[in-house]
Amino acid sequence: MSSLQSQLSACDKLTKRANDISDSLSLLKEEKDADFQAETEGKIVSFDKEVADFENLMYLSGTYDNHNAILDFHPGAGGTEAHDWASMLFRMYQRFAERHAFRFEVVDYQEGEEAGISSATVVISGKNAYGLLKSENGVHRLVRISPFDASKSRHTSFASVNVMPQFDSSIKLDIDEKDLKIDTFRSSGAGGQNVNKTESAVRITHLPSGIVVSCQVERDQLANKEMAMNLLKSRLFQKMEAEREAKLQQIGGEKKDIQFGSQIRSYVFCPYTLVKDHRTDYEEKDVSSVMDGELDGFIKAYLKKAFKDERKL
Repeated sequence: MSSLQSQLSACDKLTKRANDISDSLSLLKEEKDADFQAETEGKIVSFDKEVADFENLMYLSGTYDNHNAILDFHPGAGGTEAHDWASMLFRMYQRFAERHAFRFEVVDYQEGEEAGISSATVVISGKNAYGLLKSENGVHRLVRISPFDASKSRHTSFASVNVMPQFDSSIKLDIDEKDLKIDTFRSSGAGGQNVNKTESAVRITHLPSGIVVSCQVERDQLANKEMAMNLLKSRLFQKMEAEREAKLQQIGGEKKDIQFGSQIRSYVFCPYTLVKDHRTDYEEKDVSSVMDGELDGFIKAYLKKAFKDERKL
C-alpha cells in the first residue's frame, strides 16, 4: 500500500471514530451514568492516540525518516564556554534518547582542553530516529552567566549539531579506495580496556571532498573502520543532497538558505528563562526540562511546519 493510500485509510478511520465519539458525547449530555461517562472518556483517550499515530504517518513519511540518526557536535567560537555548551547539547540529546527508549552510541568523543568537548559523533537508534531528530540540524545559541568568568558576566555561545540519516553497507556509493587516506590512532574516549593501549581507532579522510570521519568506540580496528566508512557514506550523501537542493533553488530562481549551519534555536538562561525555535516560533520557559531532553514540542512544531510548507510547493 502506498504512503498516500495509507494516509487516506487512516484518515477515513479517524473520521468514523470522530463521528462515533461525537454521538457518544451527545448521549452523555442526556445521560449522567458514571459507567457511560467512563466509557466515553476511554474513547476520547483512544481517539487522541489514533490522532497522534496519524500525525506520525503524515509527518514521518520521508524517504529516510525511519533510519537511525547520526549527530555531530561542534563548538563555535568562544573557547571554553562554547566547548561546555557543546557538551550540554550532547547530554540533552542523550536524555532525549533515554526518554524515547532509543539507543545512544558514542562513535567519537574529543574532550575540550579545559572543559566540555571539542567534537563528538553519536548514533541514536530507534523507530523514526532520523525523522524526529532532523529538526535539530543547525546552530544552537546559548545565553547565560558564564561559570568560567570570575566577573559573572553574561555570555553568548554557539554550537552546531549536524544530523544525518545512518546508512549501512547496503547503500551503494561510488567511493574509490585511492581517494581515501586511512590513519589509525589510540582511542581517547572514556571506557574500554583497549583505550590508549592499542591503535584501534580509525580516521578516514576523503581527499576529493575533504570530509574527515573517525571512530573509536569499538575495541577492534576493523569494526571501527566499518563504522567510519558508514559515517563517510552518510556525510557524502548529505553533501550530494545539499548540492542537489542548491541547484534546484538556483533553477527555480529562489534565494533561500539551505538551513545547514543557520541559527535555529536560542536557549536563554539569563536574565529570563526561555527556549525559542526561530523557525517555528515555538517556545518553552522551562529551560531545565528542555536541557533534560524534553524536546517533543519543538520537534512536533517543526514537523508540522515542514509538512505544511511541503504541501504548498
